[in-house]
Amino acid sequence: MTREEFDTLRSDAVRRAIADNLDRDPLDVALDRRIDHAAVVATQIKYLRRARTKLPSYHAARCILPPLAFEQASSELCAAHKRPEGDTALDLTCGLGVDTVALSRRFRRVVALERDAVLADITAYNLQLLGIKNVEVIHASAEEYLAETDERFDWIYADPDRRSAAGRKLVRLEECSPDILRLRPLIRRCGRRLCLKNSPLFDVDEALRLFPTAHVEAVSLHGECKELLIYDDGTGPLLTATAIGMGSVTFPPAETAAPAQPTFEPAACGYLFLPDVALQKMRLVRRALAGKADAWSENGFAFARRPVEGVPGRNFAITAIEPFNAKTLRRSLRGKGVEVLLREFPLSAAEIQTRTGSHAGSELRLAFTRIGGKAWMIQLGEEVN
Repeated sequence: MTREEFDTLRSDAVRRAIADNLDRDPLDVALDRRIDHAAVVATQIKYLRRARTKLPSYHAARCILPPLAFEQASSELCAAHKRPEGDTALDLTCGLGVDTVALSRRFRRVVALERDAVLADITAYNLQLLGIKNVEVIHASAEEYLAETDERFDWIYADPDRRSAAGRKLVRLEECSPDILRLRPLIRRCGRRLCLKNSPLFDVDEALRLFPTAHVEAVSLHGECKELLIYDDGTGPLLTATAIGMGSVTFPPAETAAPAQPTFEPAACGYLFLPDVALQKMRLVRRALAGKADAWSENGFAFARRPVEGVPGRNFAITAIEPFNAKTLRRSLRGKGVEVLLREFPLSAAEIQTRTGSHAGSELRLAFTRIGGKAWMIQLGEEVN
């Protein structure tokens, strides 16, 4: 976002135009010749509408939302989940300020750095709209600030930029900006605890190799792994899988092999358990389900005689289970709408629908997987809480 766009969006006339047209289709707004700066207004409406679920506080306050910063920001639910708290915090990579806002509710004072001058001003403006008064936004890079400051903080937070200049996604820490590994001596001079947000693709073993005494956590929301957090505070090594709204489990790194797989007995399977993606990311499925269900792999389904409790995931009652046979299924599924769940199966949902004559829908819920070298179809009933 340019300085001119920011100034335009702060004007009373444009803010009224956004409020008056917030429920309209952004495309219609962009083409409305009665609205001054219609394109700018339409873009803000587009992102404010998306903010209703991702950033509800920002939506309610009608904050200014630069598109790129919005896309890169944490959701408010993920930001609020992070556990650092204390007296003072330093956010090395403020951006739109969503994590900064969450920190402001757990610390007396927060210093937030943003290297882009316009975005720093936008974030400071939004904080005023949100009524937050204990955050100081500073236009500076992490490298500049850490080299010059003598202040110490209880926690330091960082969410490095994971895009190259050409827009390529980056995962390795030393490729991201700022380079947290290179800055570690300066970070430690400013604070003893670091909370580092990483791409959900970041490898768990690599996290523990780089931060051997860290607490590493995968966080998912609505079935999608959103981020991998490293709490470098000496409380580890520990591994946590968290599904927001569904709970979490924590284990030390495994020193022994995962529990062995029992013999698969279809007649004894009353419930199918769909492990949450955070469990899979942390490779904790078998350990979390030991004694609660029979899990056949880190990436597959689990089966149990009763609903699994205390583990992030979803339970479904099983109404039928049988070897997969496309011809047989075609006779019963032709023309029906089917919700397909897949784990370790050689066919995609689209291929299954083609072979069985079905289509995406909600008449039936079917799961497909391979167990013991055989392909299986599991018909599911209601989800069980």
